[in-house]
Amino acid sequence: MERGGRRTAALIRADNAVMKITFKLFASLTDYLPPHAKGENQVVIEVDPAATIAQIVEPYGLPHKLVHLVLVNGHYVAPADRATRTLQAGDVLAIWPPIAGG
Repeated sequence: MERGGRRTAALIRADNAVMKITFKLFASLTDYLPPHAKGENQVVIEVDPAATIAQIVEPYGLPHKLVHLVLVNGHYVAPADRATRTLQAGDVLAIWPPIAGG
């Protein structure tokens, strides 16, 4: 699938056990959301309860260097923890790119 239309179906287990989370992208990263979600910068997705943050993000094709600030329910997740940290049903996963300013 093309940028912005990626699906998380690969994250759903064979036994169809899924949970819903809210996936939010900010600034230039909103281009990676499905077209219907760009206006609100978020989408509710179904994922495998065992999926890590890295596995949830991967199908959206976000460039690694643009995944800068990652929060789960408003709490920072360090880069070293993103490959092992899982979420709970109803969690909010929010990602910001690096932002410069002065």
